[in-house]
Amino acid sequence: MYLLVFLAMVLADICWAYYFISIEQRKSILAGLWGSAIYIFGAFTVTHYINDIKYLIPAVLGSFVGTMISVEYKKRKENAKNIN
Repeated sequence: MYLLVFLAMVLADICWAYYFISIEQRKSILAGLWGSAIYIFGAFTVTHYINDIKYLIPAVLGSFVGTMISVEYKKRKENAKNIN
């Protein structure tokens, strides 16, 4: 279950990043879809750490990894675009 909480937070943080990107690009439907995904993954995580505080550890680590993946992916995508 710890792994599932970790993965849910990784996905939630990736969704947050793309949610803000979609808002910045004024893509309302896409932003709405990302927002819905955030809610799903976040709700899964919250329901687990409310019942057992130990689930906060994989949740925090998943949040860190999800943000790091999103930023690194965006940087690589922009660098590849600048090279071409």
